[in-house]
Parts: sequence; structure tokens; C-alpha cells
Amino acid sequence: MKFKRLKRTPLLIATSVLALVSGLCWLHVDFLKRLEWMTYDLRVRSAARFPAPMATNLAFVEMGESSIAAIKSGDLGYRFGLLWPRQIYGRVVHELAKQDTKVVGFDVLFGELRPDHPPVLLADGFHTIESDQFFADEIRCASNVVLASTPDLVLPPLFATNAFALGDIQTEKDADGILRRAKAFIDIRVWHPLFRQAATNFDLDLSAATFASNQIILPQINSTNVVDVPVDADNNFKISDFAGDNIPPGISPKAKAFTTKRIWHMGIVLAAKELNLDLSQSTVDLSEGKIVLHGANGLERTIPVDKQGFFLVDWRISPNDPRILRIPIENLLWQYNWRLEGKTNRLSDSLRGRIVVVGSSAQGNDLTDRGATPLERDTLLVSKHWNIANSIITGQFIRRSPMAETIVSIILLGLAAAFVTWQFRAIIASAAIFAMVFAYIGFSFYVFVEHHISLSLVLPVLGVVMEHVSLVTYRVVFEEREQRRVKSVFSRIVSPEVVDELLGAEKLSLGGLRREMTVLFADVRGFTTFTDQTQEQVAEFVHANQLDTVEAEKCFDESARETLETVNHYLAAVADAVKKHGGTLDKYIGDCVMAFWNAPMEDDRHSLKCVKAAIDAQRAIYMLNQRRLAQNTEREVENITRAHEGLPPKPMLVALQLGTGINTGSVTVGLMGSNEHILNYTVFGREVNLASRLEGVSGSGRIIISETTFQHLLRDDPKLAATCVELPPVTVKGIRNAVRIYEVPWQQNK
Repeated sequence: MKFKRLKRTPLLIATSVLALVSGLCWLHVDFLKRLEWMTYDLRVRSAARFPAPMATNLAFVEMGESSIAAIKSGDLGYRFGLLWPRQIYGRVVHELAKQDTKVVGFDVLFGELRPDHPPVLLADGFHTIESDQFFADEIRCASNVVLASTPDLVLPPLFATNAFALGDIQTEKDADGILRRAKAFIDIRVWHPLFRQAATNFDLDLSAATFASNQIILPQINSTNVVDVPVDADNNFKISDFAGDNIPPGISPKAKAFTTKRIWHMGIVLAAKELNLDLSQSTVDLSEGKIVLHGANGLERTIPVDKQGFFLVDWRISPNDPRILRIPIENLLWQYNWRLEGKTNRLSDSLRGRIVVVGSSAQGNDLTDRGATPLERDTLLVSKHWNIANSIITGQFIRRSPMAETIVSIILLGLAAAFVTWQFRAIIASAAIFAMVFAYIGFSFYVFVEHHISLSLVLPVLGVVMEHVSLVTYRVVFEEREQRRVKSVFSRIVSPEVVDELLGAEKLSLGGLRREMTVLFADVRGFTTFTDQTQEQVAEFVHANQLDTVEAEKCFDESARETLETVNHYLAAVADAVKKHGGTLDKYIGDCVMAFWNAPMEDDRHSLKCVKAAIDAQRAIYMLNQRRLAQNTEREVENITRAHEGLPPKPMLVALQLGTGINTGSVTVGLMGSNEHILNYTVFGREVNLASRLEGVSGSGRIIISETTFQHLLRDDPKLAATCVELPPVTVKGIRNAVRIYEVPWQQNK
């Protein structure tokens, strides 16, 4: 094979394209990022169709509509509304502990103590315990409960100290509102009790604290006031700044203002409990993009993360997956009651050894926790916990290709595209590029489904396409002169149908052909009179107001623009009808439209389609007139304002009519003109002249057709032909014998 050497200019083009696309990769353009998200979602949905490893002990205890109704009904021995007291969750924890679950994660926030909740009657039937304390005691006894946390939530110590662990449940969606990723952990500040007490007493916002040299600045809520607390270089404050000089003996005079506590994602905590991973010994290296979780006997799990600690969620398990054991929360509450009543024959241990997530599946209330994921546009977001847990348990993580790999793929694919485009003819090269793009798309889907690797798809494909388009454009503009000549011919042809026919021909021919065709002439009646009257009104205004030359020209120009706009409305209505019925627009002759049927594409029903186009055109003109006349009231009001401003009045809108002549016969059709000058695809001959003459005798608002056209209607649509009315024969200029003519009614029956 003889290779064409890339010239300097195209080489510069190819290099510039690669540099541009690589630069877009660095810039993280929002539009391209969104496109990449869309392709990622497609890959996620494709992967969900294939079997994948899954933990066999996942369960979902759901709070749904039936749960709300059951607790509200009183059948369980108590009656509570939508905001359940903590004792409800305490009973659930108790029953889950009795069923020997592996770990329980609550996707429910317990942000504050609720002493106002009804107390719990103990088993002795006399004593009670606060609802919060009952819940905390059950958590402590179960010793496997993970409570939900967020960066803004300070969990009451009563709950936090009794829980097995805290799990972050925050949801950070992408800019398009879809949840694709999660943060492996958050580091929160645990403030010294004196700071928390001060925040309560003085309405201080600890979450908005700022740090300056040797001091912590705490803003006051709903105020511009701030409180400055001095600290040393190690972030220690003086106890006396809060407690005065009354410091108990043995208490250090200084203490840390806060400590930092790491809260792992709920799904990670659940999986760590299952695999006995020690999260406190995890190796976090965000610069290298990985977090390594260590467990017993050398067990490790490496989570691929970005520099902010986010990782992609492997959305393989939908809420409706049959492998997830789903149990309504009221079932556990019933079993709690039966266990107390000694009805052991009704008990179940279906949750034994299970990883349980307790969350909401209800809709339309404060419990609603739904949103969009790559799998579905509206689904339970609680499903993120078991998907994350499943990834860690099975060791299956989605790894996104780093930027360096993306840039390498852009360069390699772009060079391949440049080589193919330059070596082969445009059609062959385009086919090869098309195949290359689809091969890369297929490969990206394959590695995602089989190996959980998310390759960048949009930018490499964009690089290939831009390389191909830019080099093809260069060849077209600067080298392929013959193709440019064809393009210049096309630019002189208005009709899309004509363009299609010429594109199919290897060479342009100015010669015509003989073919039976139907020709239409449609003239807008009354337009000349309307124009003359408008000009006279403007002239009278100019004379009456003694306008100078500049102002007079402005008035005449405005009138001319409105006149042109008027005729364009009418001509457009006719042209739309012609195109709707497959006709070819030939030309506009002043306020007249010429069109024909059966060329360039053959159509045996050309006469019928032409007549139907004429009917539609008349009806469109009628509707246009109705709209125009309805606007005259507004014009009268507008003209009063214009008169006060010294402007000429706008003429009242008039209803113009359409006269249409149609004839069918053999004509010559083809390109008229020369390659060097103007080309026009048109028809000519005796039958064309007759159609023009019939338009002349049609009058206003009428459609006149010839004998031949009528015979075609009899053949193609007898029902329409039966409505036509034969008129007395007419003698027209250029035609020796009288011509039989028919009128086609077009008014719609009311």
C-alpha cells in the first residue's frame, strides 16, 4: 500500500485537535461531563442485566405505607402518628437481636432527644422508662446497631455511646440530580462539652466556626455577634474561660477544644462488620486514589477513590431485587409482641445472620427518601447502603480510568483517525471511523460489565470525530475542487427534493427530459391594490406632516417592510401546502407561486396531490385572513398611540384572496441556465402556459383545473372529482381552441 504523507497544514490541524480535546479533559467542561454521565448511566444499566457476585445475607426492613397504617391503627397495642417515638425503633432492635442478625444499620436520623415522647411500660406492668432511654438500652444490648450520621448532625451521646458505630448516610448527587457516587468517610469535629454547653446557652453555631491565629471564632445564630475563644498552638483552651476559677481539683486547666472523629459510610461499616475489617487501621491515600481496609488473616479490600474521597457506587442491586429479603417493619413489631406473649409458634428467625438496613420505602410524607440513580429515575435511595456493602463484601468495585489514561486514549485514537482519514477516500474513511467509534464504545461497555472499569467515553470519541471532520473539511475546502463545484450547484437549488436527485448523480446534466406533470400557478389577488393604497396613505402622511427627506424615507421603509411581510405570509401559506403534498417549488413570480408535481421524484398520483395542495392553500389563506381581520381592532388602538407620537398610522389589514390554475400534461423538466451562472430546476412547454392562463381566469378564491387534470381526479379520487363543477369552456391566449375547465370547491362543510 502506498501511504500518503501528511502535509504540514493537515498535520498542524491533527495536532491542534488532539491538543484541544486533551485540554477539554483537563478543564472538566460541564457539558461534556454531563454527556459522560449519560454514557456512564447506560453502562450501569447494561451491567445490571448480567449476573454478578452478590452477598447472600442482605435484608431490608422497610417502613412503608402499610407500616404507617399499622402503627396508626392501634392494632399493635399502641397508636402513633407519622413521627414515631423512639420506643418503636427500640422494639425493632430488640426483635432483630433476638433473631441474631449480623449487623443492623438505621437509615433514620435521631438528631435530638425527645423527652416528650410517651414512655414505655415495662414488663412488670407498673414501672415506665423514657422512650429514648428504652431505645438506647436496646441498642446497647444488641451491640450491633449502626446509627445514621451526617456532617451537620450531632448525635445525642445517649445514642452515640451505646451504638456499635456511626455510619454516614449523606447523599451528594451530581449536578444533574443523579446519585452515582458516595464519600468513603467524613471527619467531624467532636467539641468539648463546655463548647457544646456554651453553644446551647448563647446560641452559638459550632458548625460555622472559623479559626484565626490562636483563637476560635464562633458566630451567634441569627446575629452578627461572634465569640472569640483563645487557644494555643495545639488547639487547647483554658477551662477557666468557661468555668471561671471554680475548677475541681485534679482537672487539667487546659483541654482540647475539639477532637476529630472519622465516620465511615454506612455501607462500609455494615460490610466491615460482616468481614471483621478494622476500620480504625485503614490506610487512606487520597493522592494515590485508594483506601485499603484491613481485616483478620490478611484480608484486604481496596476502594478506588478520587482526591476528595468519593467512589462510584456499583448499582447492581435494585430495591426490587428478589435476592434482597424485604420485611415490613410492622412484621417485626408483631413478632416482638408475640415473643412477650410467649407465642413461640408464631416467631421467625428469617433474619438470622443477615446484614439488615432499616429505612423508608414510603412516599408522599416526611419519611420519603427517593431519588434518581443510574439504574432508575425514581427509586429508594436507601439501596445505596446495601450496594456499597455488597461491593466491599464481594470485592467488586468500579474503577474509573485516571486522567492520564484518558489523555493517552484520546491521542492514540485521534492519531488512528487522522491516519485513516488521510489515507482513504472520504466514504471509506467515514465508514472506518464509524466502525472505530462503535468498536471503542463496545469495548468500553465490555470492560465495564466484565471488569468494572469505567473508561472515559465522550472525549476519546469526540477526538476521533473532530479529527475526521476537520481533515475531511480541509480536503473538501482546499483540495477536492470537483466536489466543491457540485456543492456550489446545490446552493443554487432551493427544493430539497432536487438536491436529493442531484446528489445521486455522478455528473450534472443541463439536458431535460419529457414527462407528464401537473403544474400549479397560485396568485395572491388584491396585493397590488393593497400596496398602492398603503403607499398613498404614507405619502399623504408625509405631505400632511411636512416631513424632511430622512423622516419620509423612514416612513416609506417601514411601510415597505410591512408590505413585504404581508405578501410573505400569503406566499408561505401556499408554499407550505405545496411541500406538504410532495410538490416542488419552482419559483416566486412577484406575488405568484409556481410549483409542479412528478419531478424530480416520480408520483403516479401527481394530479390528485396538486389539487389537494391547492385546496389546503385556499383553506390556509382563509384562516390567515380571519386572523388578520381580528387584529384590526388592536391596530386601531395602536394607531391612536402612533398619532400622538407623530408616526404614520399602520394600514388596516385586508383579506387578500388566492386565484389558482392547474393543468396536467407533458412538459420539459430540467436544469435551465449554465454552470457559470444561475441554474434553475424548472418546467416549460405548452401545458405550463395553459396552467398560467387558467390562473388568470380563476378570479379570487377559486381553483380552476383543466380537462386532463379532472380526468386524473376521476381515476385517483372519484369522490373528490364528483364535487368539481364544470364551467363553460374558455378561450385563452396562446391556445387555439376553447379549453374545458372545472372548478374545485374548497370550502369546508360547517
